[in-house]
Amino acid sequence: MRLDWSEVLGASGDWSLVANLPYNIATPLVLDLLAYVPAIERMLVMVQREVGERLAAQPGEKAYGIPSVKVAYRASAEVVGRVPPTVFIPPPRVESVLVRLRRLPEPPVDADPAALFRLVEAGFGQRRKMLRRSLAGLVDPAAFERAGVRPEARAEELSLHDWARLASADVEG
Repeated sequence: MRLDWSEVLGASGDWSLVANLPYNIATPLVLDLLAYVPAIERMLVMVQREVGERLAAQPGEKAYGIPSVKVAYRASAEVVGRVPPTVFIPPPRVESVLVRLRRLPEPPVDADPAALFRLVEAGFGQRRKMLRRSLAGLVDPAAFERAGVRPEARAEELSLHDWARLASADVEG
């Protein structure tokens, strides 16, 4: 987590990262690499199943959350393999998956990442609440209509594009 990636990778891009990541740093490390180390264009990481599912989840899936939206802003991600505990000695009590991430040339939405992620974090911070409640004080109520987002929706229902429209509509108001 403290590695100076620019020193290690140099100025050239087109790097691939292949790693078996420990549970406690997997999500923050992947998100930091996507946000701050553009030289790494592809990743294949082995992580605990729940972490991998969160990284690659789509709207409406149980694992969908803040990491899913942040990854979708910068990369495509998919679970490409399952690794059973029986391949390790001693076998852990968890299942692992392989997740392939490919950096996108540009974010698929035109939104300020700071504003976008502030809304995403607030929305998922109170996951069970409707967005009009979890985003109260952050989003003008009229912004929901401008964005075409139902204020009764819950955070896990919104795609990256929905979140971006909401962040942009709030700025427009």
